[in-house]
Amino acid sequence: MKEALERARVELRRAEHLYYVSLKYTRTVDMIKNVLERLISALDESINSLLMKKVEEGKIDKVPELPRLKTELLKKYYSDLTTLEMIDFYLYLRTLQKSQYEALREYRRHVTMTAHTPEKDVDITIDKVGGFYHRVHWYVAQAHTSCGEDEQQLNPKHV
Repeated sequence: MKEALERARVELRRAEHLYYVSLKYTRTVDMIKNVLERLISALDESINSLLMKKVEEGKIDKVPELPRLKTELLKKYYSDLTTLEMIDFYLYLRTLQKSQYEALREYRRHVTMTAHTPEKDVDITIDKVGGFYHRVHWYVAQAHTSCGEDEQQLNPKHV
């Protein structure tokens, strides 16, 4: 459990650097995709830590490999609103990452990745990625708290 929490913390730090340094200077859609990938990894590790807690408590045998199975187990054992929102946001980010996309206004301040999801087209800008980062940061902190760990090391530098 602690290893998964540490991996989530590391992924969050990588996402922070990609967002605050790399994305701000390169302003490309590839960098937006890289930030999304790191955010998804951080949430995935947070989900793993929550499920490992249930393994340690003896409620489940092992943590499944497939993301859908993980989210179903998480919904079964955690009914609080924060965890349910985290699951929905995790699945939303995975949908954005896997969808076809279009690059608009690259190398400019308002670089936009238009993701063509099954429901609708979603425009992802630098500002939206920042919101995603802060939201994932909060969810990872909540996972640390749920697992009984101290989230002091997670304080963002640029809030």
